[in-house]
Amino acid sequence: MFKVIKYEGKARRGKFKCAHGGEVQTPVFMNVGTQAAIKGGVSALDLKDLGCQIELSNTYHLHLRPGDDVVRQMGGLHKFMHWDGPILTDSGGFQVFSLAGLRKIKEEGVTFASHLDGRRIFMGPEESMRIQSNLGSDIAMAFDECVENPARYEYAKASCERTLRWLERCKIEHDKLNTLSNTVNPQQMLFGINQGATFEDLRIWHMKEIAKLDCDGYAIGGLAVGEPTQTMYDIIDAVEPYMPQDKPRYLMGVGTPSNIIEGVARGVDFFDCVMPARNARHGKLFTWSGSINLKNEKYKLDERPIDEQCDCPTCRNFSRAYLRHLFKAEEILALRLAVMHNLYFYNKLTQRIRDALDAGEFAAFRAEYSTKLSERV
Repeated sequence: MFKVIKYEGKARRGKFKCAHGGEVQTPVFMNVGTQAAIKGGVSALDLKDLGCQIELSNTYHLHLRPGDDVVRQMGGLHKFMHWDGPILTDSGGFQVFSLAGLRKIKEEGVTFASHLDGRRIFMGPEESMRIQSNLGSDIAMAFDECVENPARYEYAKASCERTLRWLERCKIEHDKLNTLSNTVNPQQMLFGINQGATFEDLRIWHMKEIAKLDCDGYAIGGLAVGEPTQTMYDIIDAVEPYMPQDKPRYLMGVGTPSNIIEGVARGVDFFDCVMPARNARHGKLFTWSGSINLKNEKYKLDERPIDEQCDCPTCRNFSRAYLRHLFKAEEILALRLAVMHNLYFYNKLTQRIRDALDAGEFAAFRAEYSTKLSERV
């Protein structure tokens, strides 16, 4: 399923295989298609051209609309959105976290109000596993509680203890669902999620405990939710020694290009973030010299592509001046072309990281780009 083929320090070059698609090369950035679509008018067919290896969709949103039962009847998420590569579905835990004022957490699970119509919904470990089984994703994420930072130690401790018990329940239900004759994807994998807020002792204890459950992979969750960037790096450094060496490691919801480079340097294999698509929809684009705001006046007559080093479909065909015009005219095409560029950039970034690891030159790549890509041009 997963094999590390090379190390440079803690950075890992690997290969990953699941039920759909070919061999995934890691480190990898997963493109976020929350509701089975990339926001900005980008389809699954476009993802192929943009170098996407894994698509990520959202359990909570698809459960509400169109309904996971509908997706199941349509043959699962792969057929529904016409994507034949790997799909990861998150568990819904983070979305429940974001509904803090509308939720009630108990040992059984969480009762919350739908953001669409206010109706009361219950979701626990078993429900999350059933929804993700109906979606037929290749990787299902365990149901967890994401605690806001900063958190009280006592609450964070009780929360990650409960998340451990929820993972045990997830695993039992997931194993059962995979044995059913009518399961959409009986080869679906389950990743456990490490929690513990910003307390290193809780993080380490929780990682040791969930590692005993022998999941198919492990994620670090509950970061990039308000804590300082260095604190996030410190937590990764603390947890990494206790993460199984032979399982993929996923840093959830992270992040900037610099975050990804620094995450790889600390031993992470999988990343996802809404940032490239979200920023693109506001005219904020990534280049190999740093980020730019395409809405600025100085690009009004700029004939250059977004990035002269980029060969994405947008940069091959359109100028900064034209894209700026589309944004100012509020044309939908502006969103599509900008999102395509940023996603291509992120996928190219992880490709260049892999190439650097293959050549034994990741340290030099990190030294050149980690700071540069966090700056604005």
